[in-house]
Amino acid sequence: MLSWPALLAAAAVVTGADQWIKALVTRAMPPGSSVPVIDGILSLTHVQNHGVAFGLMAGIPPIVTMLAALTLVVLLAYNKGRQLRSRMSAVGLALMAGGAVGNLLDRIRYGFVVDYIDVHVWPVFNLADAAIVAGAGLVVLVLMRSGGGSEVKA
Repeated sequence: MLSWPALLAAAAVVTGADQWIKALVTRAMPPGSSVPVIDGILSLTHVQNHGVAFGLMAGIPPIVTMLAALTLVVLLAYNKGRQLRSRMSAVGLALMAGGAVGNLLDRIRYGFVVDYIDVHVWPVFNLADAAIVAGAGLVVLVLMRSGGGSEVKA
């Protein structure tokens, strides 16, 4: 089981790594440029994502992003006094929080999210997106194993 300070530290590491990589991509590559890493499989492609997850729903009002972030803050605050029963659910929450903060910082600073991981069969995404999806997967896995019990209150 992770303590809340450890959970917040893990989330900060995810946010920091995400922001560092995005800064490198932004400095080294103009928007729209792409560099193959593994030909036909993986490229670094600099995209300015004005949509939500994976570029979907471009042009949504900024309030939607703020409400999504507020939902995560409420979820974390609501669960702060509760003990997360497993390390996996705590890591899942840390990944989701770190990823959400990383993308929120982009939206506040630039008005869009910097994406750069291009696997050619999926929309371009970033470390924060991957952390959110992996974290949600861990939480769902814990909930499925526990029969949907009180692992994480939502």
